[in-house]
Amino acid sequence: MNGFPLSRSLSRRRFLQFVTLFTVCFALIVGCARPQSQAPAGSAANSDRVTMGTTLKARTVDPADAYEIFPGILLYNMGDRLYTYKPGTTELQPQLATELPQISSDGLTYTIPLRTEVTFHDGTPFTAEAMKFSLDRFMQNGGRPAFLLSEKVDSITAGNNEITIKLKTPFAAFPALLTFWGTTPVPQQGYEIGAGKFNPDRFVGTGPYKLASFSTDSIRLDVNENYWGEKPANQGIDIQLYTSAANLYNAFKTGSLDVAYQTLDPDQIASLQREAGQGGWQVIEAGTTVINYMPLNQKQAPMNDLNVRKAVAAMIDRNLINDRVFQGQAEPLYSMIPTSFDIYQPVFKDAFGDGDFAKAKEFLAAAGFSESKPFELEIWYPSSSTTRSIVANTLKESIERGLPGLVTVSINSAEAATLWENVEKGTYPAVLSNWYPDFYDADTFVEPFLSCAKGSTDGLCEAGQSQSQGSFYFSEKANQLIADQRAETDQAARDKIFAELQELLATDVPYIPLWQNKDFVFARQGVSNVAIEPTQQFLLWKISK
Repeated sequence: MNGFPLSRSLSRRRFLQFVTLFTVCFALIVGCARPQSQAPAGSAANSDRVTMGTTLKARTVDPADAYEIFPGILLYNMGDRLYTYKPGTTELQPQLATELPQISSDGLTYTIPLRTEVTFHDGTPFTAEAMKFSLDRFMQNGGRPAFLLSEKVDSITAGNNEITIKLKTPFAAFPALLTFWGTTPVPQQGYEIGAGKFNPDRFVGTGPYKLASFSTDSIRLDVNENYWGEKPANQGIDIQLYTSAANLYNAFKTGSLDVAYQTLDPDQIASLQREAGQGGWQVIEAGTTVINYMPLNQKQAPMNDLNVRKAVAAMIDRNLINDRVFQGQAEPLYSMIPTSFDIYQPVFKDAFGDGDFAKAKEFLAAAGFSESKPFELEIWYPSSSTTRSIVANTLKESIERGLPGLVTVSINSAEAATLWENVEKGTYPAVLSNWYPDFYDADTFVEPFLSCAKGSTDGLCEAGQSQSQGSFYFSEKANQLIADQRAETDQAARDKIFAELQELLATDVPYIPLWQNKDFVFARQGVSNVAIEPTQQFLLWKISK
């Protein structure tokens, strides 16, 4: 762990959740704001550059510190990684590596051959030493995503056009982790190794675009004419950062933008969908790997009763949430693994259904609850999230109508930073939470929820991932299955383990999966190849006009 607390990865993700939730909720609050007057550097009429608008923000473009969605998209387009995904698929393929890694029989040592014809934006050559430097810097500078490698990597050695990475324990998803945007290499000249030594507003990498300008309201990407790989299908990207969803919505509708991406509210999305034919724009819809769920705190009574947890699971009407809160712009979720994975199993739908109040009543009766002894369900959410407030109140209305006199639902909120801090202390019985994966592998939806580093069946989790998530779940079987899938190199065998883990989730009910986000992009007619990848990346170099 390199001295970091076990909850470090969770606290970092909590920061990302807070930033994204605040952005979405701010957009909802100011949805009727006066249109923003500023225009992007280019214009939608300019045929050689693509203009794009967003309400997302870029705190930094230093790969050793960038842990939010939008900086990740920028780095993915300005840099390369050892491995990437074939466009339109989840098929892993070499990028700066020349082939998939050679893995030792014990699963600990990865030998990766590297390309030799690559140069950085400043003209310096990409080498094994530069790759080692960049990965060491990622781990040692103490940035927000540093734990992703530092908790897993024991050592990195640069050889002759190859690097060797030794892990602390086997991790079958390691090649997928090496697609994370923070692992993009940077040159040794201009970057330093040292705690807190970051370059937030400049970037030099090896990718298809160079960073031409970077400010709080606009970003300009120019084509890297010396790029070793596929050349961009456009002459550059001009990105306008809008202060509200209303400003983004109005700019796109009036033709000031080629592309609008993140974050419009449900009413605005529905309007653009309805008017696409006459408005002259395209609607691109994609699923996401962002999941929303409710941890149930087993340290608190009555959530320590399995029948109570099962009753809560049966009370949840996901279709009602999707229709009433999201206008169909989300997807009901019945496992902690998203539907985009082939191994997804709707275990909660099979076990508990949706809003099955008769089943919930049976579970509550088994737990000793009745109209003379009603059950109170206490739900918490971050006060900055208008969306979660609406979800919580929708659940309250639905449950109290379906189980009158038997269940009352109390809704509470707290400031986001305080809420997430208290979650791992066991303060709340149930919280509306969400999860942004760091890389595309089912491990990122299982290990952070079901594993526990220190605990017991009686005392539950005292330190580890499930403690940080607020469920305090402890299961020797879950811990063993997680270790088994991390060590398993045969994908078919690994998939069977994930199936067991999903069944275990529905058996023990430490969490209730709720919904999965959808992603929307809007593009003018004549703008081609605009798509969100299955891995949630946005390949700007593919866009043409």
